[in-house]
Amino acid sequence: MKKFYGTDTYVQSAGVMNDLDIDGFSIAVCKEIGVELARHRTRSFDEMAEWGDDLSSFDLVVSLSPASQRRALELTRVFHLDVVYWPVMDPTGLGETRAAKLDAYRQTRDQIISHLQERWGPPRV
Repeated sequence: MKKFYGTDTYVQSAGVMNDLDIDGFSIAVCKEIGVELARHRTRSFDEMAEWGDDLSSFDLVVSLSPASQRRALELTRVFHLDVVYWPVMDPTGLGETRAAKLDAYRQTRDQIISHLQERWGPPRV
């Protein structure tokens, strides 16, 4: 989001769980398009709240998995904000070789980019 549309919009990433490091394949395919993930860490919706990010201050939650969609709807049922689900392929566990794994992660990255552009148009930066 920040790469394509700048930093005028506050964007935060969270998931259902935080027990995993950022996947090395995700880091590699995002680096190919100039997005740095190596310093990022995963965080859960609960950690977001603990760190001061109040869900009621957001306008939109984008879910990328059925589990995160359920959790987002559960957490936001008392707030007036949109929750949308963007079905994307889960690349974890796909591919036998490094090249095949990277291809699967690229497909997922590109699906996310397509969803971004469908919602907000062509990149502005």
